[in-house]
Amino acid sequence: MSNKQSVPGVRNIIAVSSGKGGVGKSTVAVNLAVSLAKMGYKVGLLDTDVYGPNVPIMVGIDADPVVRGQKLIPHEAYSVKVMSLGFLNRGDKPVVWRGPMLHSAVKQFLYDVEWGNLDYLVVDMPPGTGDAQLSLAQLVPVQGAVIVTTPQEVSMADVRKAINMFDQVHIPILGVVENMSYFICSNCSERHHIFGAGGGEELVKRFRTSLLGQIPLSTSVREGGDIGVPIVVGAPESEQADVFRGIAENVVKQVNILEQKGTGLPVISMGGGSFEV
Repeated sequence: MSNKQSVPGVRNIIAVSSGKGGVGKSTVAVNLAVSLAKMGYKVGLLDTDVYGPNVPIMVGIDADPVVRGQKLIPHEAYSVKVMSLGFLNRGDKPVVWRGPMLHSAVKQFLYDVEWGNLDYLVVDMPPGTGDAQLSLAQLVPVQGAVIVTTPQEVSMADVRKAINMFDQVHIPILGVVENMSYFICSNCSERHHIFGAGGGEELVKRFRTSLLGQIPLSTSVREGGDIGVPIVVGAPESEQADVFRGIAENVVKQVNILEQKGTGLPVISMGGGSFEV
């Protein structure tokens, strides 16, 4: 019997994870959350990457946390409710925590934050297959995980481990996002596969999952993250923004597929069942 407890008011929890750092996981999480909000959903974004909480920078929030009674009140950016350790531990002070402290932090961010009613809570996970991932899997029913990779083998080797980890804790894989897939030359308009090609497709075939999207390499994506304006807001007509919107649409489709398998009934955006860990 599972001892998981749903977060009040939250219908779907989506983990955005990767096997290694530096693949653009937080960029994907932020743009996914904002894209879902622009589609009309009520969305929260939880940054559990306590050792490198970059989400506050990427959404342009530099503010102390707000407390109401016993609850933390999330800040809001681009119609997304946002919570991060970066609001509590501002500046360059490092977080030096062991596993139990991280577990406690994840638990507090889930249950002691006034999330309100959300269709989707997007959770930006730290890289790897460690305590934060296990804590999330043990504490709450997670609808599914979005796996972020780049095309090269050094990234995919770690991503394969991450996918197997989610399988072990019975969290479905919604699909794979291949970031930095190719670079479009401004002079010749040709695609250049700087980090290799075919990595995302190889993962999809091997694990029988979906390719949610392939994001082109672009300085505008990085610049948007640095100034706190996600590219789906700062350059909504760009190819990258269009890909992010497609990823959000595909995530919704995969969530609905899982719901229909679980209930036998068509739904639009309802919560997931509990999985044993």
